[in-house]
Amino acid sequence: MQSLGLDRGEAPGQSRALTGWGGTAPTVATLLETTGEEAAVAAVRGADGRGVLARGLARSYGDAAQNSGGLVLDATGMDRILSVDVPSATVVVEAGVSLDTMMRRLLPLGLWVPVTPGTRQVTVGGAIAADIHGKNHHVAGTFTQHVASMDLLMADGSVRTITPETDHDLFWATAGGMGLTGIILRATIRMKRVESAYCLVDTERAENLDDLMDKLSSTDHLYTYSVAWIDCLARGATMGRSVLTRGWSAKRADLPRKLQRDPLTFNPRSLFTAPPVFPSGLLNRATVMAFNEVWFRKAPRERRGEVQGIHPFFHPLDGVHEWNRIYGPRGFLQWQFVVPFGAEETMRACIEALAAAGQASFLAVLKRFGPGNDGPLSFPSPGWTLALDIPVAADRQELSKLLDRLDDLVVEAGGRLYLAKDSRVTPERLRAMYPRIDEWRAVREAVDPNHVFTSDLARRLAL
Repeated sequence: MQSLGLDRGEAPGQSRALTGWGGTAPTVATLLETTGEEAAVAAVRGADGRGVLARGLARSYGDAAQNSGGLVLDATGMDRILSVDVPSATVVVEAGVSLDTMMRRLLPLGLWVPVTPGTRQVTVGGAIAADIHGKNHHVAGTFTQHVASMDLLMADGSVRTITPETDHDLFWATAGGMGLTGIILRATIRMKRVESAYCLVDTERAENLDDLMDKLSSTDHLYTYSVAWIDCLARGATMGRSVLTRGWSAKRADLPRKLQRDPLTFNPRSLFTAPPVFPSGLLNRATVMAFNEVWFRKAPRERRGEVQGIHPFFHPLDGVHEWNRIYGPRGFLQWQFVVPFGAEETMRACIEALAAAGQASFLAVLKRFGPGNDGPLSFPSPGWTLALDIPVAADRQELSKLLDRLDDLVVEAGGRLYLAKDSRVTPERLRAMYPRIDEWRAVREAVDPNHVFTSDLARRLAL
């Protein structure tokens, strides 16, 4: 029986318009709630010519979790933690379990997820399919680098256990492969041991982009976690002014005495839910400039060793449920790119172009990546990465022209865009950004020659 996994109680088999977190380009698919392996296998074996795709908590920003006219499996019902081995810091989980659930269940045992993005509302399957990264990429790499094995539902309905050692090419094609090599059912993950649910955090301002890059380049090796909020509307001498936050996991002895009594307590809550209707244009140049000024000025010039909870340090936006609604009914684009070390002038040119165009983004972050991994479509590579949200205007033409021009700068510098955030890059630019894409395609053709697993993103990019 088919049922809609988003709005419970709706009629079985009803089609549903789906979007990414950015709320743009909705397409209609049949959404099938999947609570176990048997149902997922039956769905794959019965898929028609429009194919099938797994969908988690829908936090990819563009069209990666959409399959127009086809079948979409809501995998969030497969959300069990199957086993926990505390001595080895290893867990086995179903792919639909969220990082939020893992944190709430496992942090009291002293186990922390090895890599987390800016939200806890991501499934393990989605974390692998997008090969997510966090503030600690320069020391810990991507999420999939901490996956010991995974069970993958193949196009013929069989289930295959793969590891980086036994199935190197398929494992790494699945990491960052956006769900197009198979449906991840389960994963064995190596966790990180911690003594508390807190971090020790250093905060300081950077007066401009040069100051920021100097601070990051000279001190990143001292910190486990590092990120900078950047004002992408500032111009002139203050272009790229930032608030830099860096830290590491706090040990129990680092905490104030009252927190030492129960150092692993973790029970974050949303402060409020954004209302379903926000007027378009609320986030514009004027309002974001005002926000940026306040945000920069309220940050301390320099503060060392502050004890912060995991929730505010890693996931501040999770405090506002459905925060994407604030962009209004037209939604927003997220644009994230990386350019190699040595291409700092490209980063500068992109930020200057965004500031000159008045593109308002109050969620703009810059950080450094460490070494990449073996995934042909894995996004992180050594260099500088910038991510920002851009509200969609009534007239999209100028924004499209600007981002196309910036895409070309990124390509010329040897950089790339992040597919989990993308909703608009062209197939030609994608090939230039990911020079190993033919390796990935060869693996996909070998395991799924009929493209049973597909998506709107796959069709748009001719994957």
